[in-house]
Amino acid sequence: MPITKGVQALIAEARTKIKTLSLDEAKAKLNNPDVVFVDIRDPRELEREGMIPGAFHAPRGMLEFWVDPASPYYKEIFGSGKEFVLYCQSAWRSSLATAALQDMGLTPVTHVEGGFRAWKEAGLPVADKPTKQAQG
Repeated sequence: MPITKGVQALIAEARTKIKTLSLDEAKAKLNNPDVVFVDIRDPRELEREGMIPGAFHAPRGMLEFWVDPASPYYKEIFGSGKEFVLYCQSAWRSSLATAALQDMGLTPVTHVEGGFRAWKEAGLPVADKPTKQAQG
């Protein structure tokens, strides 16, 4: 069976429904206690590249399970009422993830234009992956 809608079409569709923060807008939220940056990349990417300081790591494959209070994998951080700013390496996965979380009813949720690659290339702050993440 042929693919009828490719990944780029899915990303474009998601981006019509979500809010994308520019690097400047995202940077302005960095130390805001009411904002949680959520790194949805694979753990190997965090180890290799680092992450945005203070970000919460939620692997893309577990994200919806961690957000849903009815899930046995629920993480309380997602019930905090804070604003969530998602990012991945290139803003593809985060586009899809932001749309999915909006569809689940999580608000406010946005993502970072260009992803972590753009963040890092702009010389914005990067931290090493923490050795152990607190359970949110």
